[in-house]
Amino acid sequence: MLPTILDLASLQSAYAAGLSPLDLVEQLIARRRAADDPAIFITQTPDDDLRAAARDLMARAPGPNSLPLWGIPFAVKDNIDVAGLPTTAACPAFAYRPEQDATVVARLTTAGALVIGKTNLDQFATGLNGTRSPHGAPRSVFDRNYVSGGSSSGSAVAVASGLASFALGTDTAGSGRVPAAFNNLVGIKPTPGLVPNVGVVPACRSVDVVTVFAATVGDGVAIRKVMEGYDAADPFSRKAVPASLPASGLRIGVLDGAEREFFGNKDVEGLYDAAIERARALGATIVPFDYAPFRQAAELLYNGPWVAERLAAVKEFLATNAGDFDPTVRTIIEGAKAYDAVAAFEGRYKLEALRQKTRQEWQKADILMLPTSPTTYTVEQMMADPIVKNGHFGRYTNFVNLLDCAAIAVPAGFDADGHLPAGVTLIGPAFSDDALAPLADAMHRTLNMGMGKDRAAVIPEVSHVPQADDRSVPIAVVGAHLTGMPLNYELTAGGGRLVKTCRTAGDYRLFVLPNTAPPKPGLVRQPGYQGKGLEVEVWALAPEAFGRFVQNIPGPLGIGKLVLDDGSSVSGFICEAYAVDGAHEITELGGWRHYMRMKTETEEKDRG
Repeated sequence: MLPTILDLASLQSAYAAGLSPLDLVEQLIARRRAADDPAIFITQTPDDDLRAAARDLMARAPGPNSLPLWGIPFAVKDNIDVAGLPTTAACPAFAYRPEQDATVVARLTTAGALVIGKTNLDQFATGLNGTRSPHGAPRSVFDRNYVSGGSSSGSAVAVASGLASFALGTDTAGSGRVPAAFNNLVGIKPTPGLVPNVGVVPACRSVDVVTVFAATVGDGVAIRKVMEGYDAADPFSRKAVPASLPASGLRIGVLDGAEREFFGNKDVEGLYDAAIERARALGATIVPFDYAPFRQAAELLYNGPWVAERLAAVKEFLATNAGDFDPTVRTIIEGAKAYDAVAAFEGRYKLEALRQKTRQEWQKADILMLPTSPTTYTVEQMMADPIVKNGHFGRYTNFVNLLDCAAIAVPAGFDADGHLPAGVTLIGPAFSDDALAPLADAMHRTLNMGMGKDRAAVIPEVSHVPQADDRSVPIAVVGAHLTGMPLNYELTAGGGRLVKTCRTAGDYRLFVLPNTAPPKPGLVRQPGYQGKGLEVEVWALAPEAFGRFVQNIPGPLGIGKLVLDDGSSVSGFICEAYAVDGAHEITELGGWRHYMRMKTETEEKDRG
């Protein structure tokens, strides 16, 4: 039986245990038929074609997980070409049937992924709310009265509903981020030019980006890495030079004063403040910054000459088929006729002047953390005031591509009633995509609010998140230094940053060390022992902080090389063997956290 949310680790484990892609396809076909939102897809891959794709994969790569995305199902926003399925951009009269896949789709299927269908969107990717489609409005997976976010609406709902492991969206103004926030997902928004746009119907060609909706940051990063890479056929494709971020003492810019606008939504404002505190607890330095020049840049996207790029994308079709457009989309695109070439240059000059002002703010912070959307609305509210309320969603997203930034949107929790989710977005300079991932992953994991519609889902310990910056020193902790444990402050006070949660190799054993305060475990390696591995956290410390930390470790504990379950090695806590003679062994519990939880429960029962 498949899990509710189809994260990569869960599916790859199921394949290793004997599930076949054909088995998966049959269960997905049943899920699609049972889905209660008829607006998710515009075109589904026919059942028999999906079965045939699974068989072809098994013939091409017979071994389970023999390709990076072997048998992983994904959905594609219907402004991205998939050979054999129509591309409509949510306008039936515009439809055409491509003969070849978009570059990103071709790279994903070559890696073993299976396309399950084309998803609904705000027509011609014009909107952030998901209601501008003749195929209906996909709804939030938590309340059908509420919008799902757009324009990549169907893609987000497909993942959050458990119909796909991941889905492709596009992002011009925030379409790869807002739907993630409204559906408790991760949204990976690459730096413009990192991922090719060949085979994508453009919205604003100069700033469009193909994005990934995923259950976890690690999944999204792994998928992005399959898609990325220079493509000479795309005039905006770039060869990336990865940007780094400080290994410790990361400065995060947050909203301050009059720039904190939530349109009356106190729940989202509270969740934003809670995310700030969570980042602080992870070792970040929180600094206020002036959002005004970023906001002014954001306003250019829809209230400036960049709207003319939307007209450039469809001008011939609009000239003959104006009546086939969604009325709101048509109003926006026809607004481009108010701009001429002079206005385009004036807009460019204004953007560059604002870019200079934002550089002053970037001197204060290494990255920014903003609300993904300051509020949300019901479908009825959005339809009653579609342009103004859609604009509210883009307040903190519209500038990101114009100013050449990378971004990762992560969940931030649910409102006071536990009803609707919100999110925050980490934003960094161009090509900081990998560097943003460790903090984004830690923010998601420490939230502990599940994945997609499954709020009880546990983020898998297996992570595809890139390692911390090479200038930092990774260290694995197993006991009292874990997140939430009494000595964790020794890591955060030294500027430490949580990189990932994972497990040791199977030949480690864990014991309770007697007479330690606070209680501590002893981790001992025993070659030949066949266990399931033990939970550890990998943290990153600056070299000088690492040195100070190690100096304070009391015997019989020390630092040695730990082998992790993926075969890699990392410095971490080990214990001298003599100290565990006669000690209570807790290996079977899987880690110190589980032991401490059981110990606390036992003590409470005894007191009761």
